[in-house]
Amino acid sequence: MSRLSVPSLETATGATAEVYGQIKKAVGSVPNTFAAIGAHGPDALKSILLADSVLAAGSLSKRDQETIKLIISEVAGCDYCVAAHSLLGKLAGLKPEELKNIRERRATGDEKRDALIRFVRKLAQTSGTVSNEEFAAIKAAGHTDKQLVEISLAFATTVFTNVFNRINDTEIDFPAVA
Repeated sequence: MSRLSVPSLETATGATAEVYGQIKKAVGSVPNTFAAIGAHGPDALKSILLADSVLAAGSLSKRDQETIKLIISEVAGCDYCVAAHSLLGKLAGLKPEELKNIRERRATGDEKRDALIRFVRKLAQTSGTVSNEEFAAIKAAGHTDKQLVEISLAFATTVFTNVFNRINDTEIDFPAVA
């Protein structure tokens, strides 16, 4: 059971009702994490959604975005976000075996994706500290300066939701990870 109380979505008013309506229109329902964030911090939820829209318009593919978010969630041990980004990764076109390999720290067989995985995992394990060699490796794999900015944004938004879900112990409303 989640630690923060979340009133019924139907009773939400003001900014919270507005952002819930946007989420429902986009995805059909309001995931538990967004319901809890929106109930207590609608501006924070709007910020996360805005960051996601910036990423959607960027140069990283949706598969790359979900790869990044899954790695960060796995390293942080956020079961909620691992479940969410496993499903979203599948919807973005990552194959079940790729998702399993990412979660289990094995190569996917895609050289550029594996370079991204190594780089993001290193960022997550070292609080963002990377060596010149690690920087050179991600650039050599074909990632642009713009994508490094987008990797940083995806990282930051995922850390926020990971931390929030760990504080809240958000009840998982995504399919179990196989």
